[in-house]
Amino acid sequence: MRTYDFAPLYRSTVGFDRLFSMLDQAARVEPSTQWPPYDIEKVADDAYRITMAVAGFSQDEIELTQHDTTLLVTGQRKDKDGEREYLHHGIAARAFRQTFNLADHVKVTGASLENGLLAVDLKREVPEALKPRRIAIGGAQEAVGQDNAPARIEDRAKAA
Repeated sequence: MRTYDFAPLYRSTVGFDRLFSMLDQAARVEPSTQWPPYDIEKVADDAYRITMAVAGFSQDEIELTQHDTTLLVTGQRKDKDGEREYLHHGIAARAFRQTFNLADHVKVTGASLENGLLAVDLKREVPEALKPRRIAIGGAQEAVGQDNAPARIEDRAKAA
């Protein structure tokens, strides 16, 4: 497997530490993180869904935790197998821990468990202060919020 040295990039960039850490972490993917299988889909421009195949787990055996830009999904089966005698045990019931790195301002909006599939809905919600805003040229008016509407010439003529 290849390893990449990001040290030269640290000298010429500022504020990209997290990006390089994520790239380094992605290169060191462990085989144990491949279970349970999951899909990540883009539902809309700012909406995403993670779907995980967690057959055999109930709602109270799965825990979702979001801390800053990290989503942690863990599953721990309760001991119900002690009372059963299996002739063949093919359904994986092992505990799992899956971590997802989220972009800034991405929040979990909901989760559901149906037919053995855990669906986690995510939405990017950029605060109003960080959205682009229109700046008036030559005017004393203060630009507030996001104003991408085209300027009207009639309003300028009345003001003069």
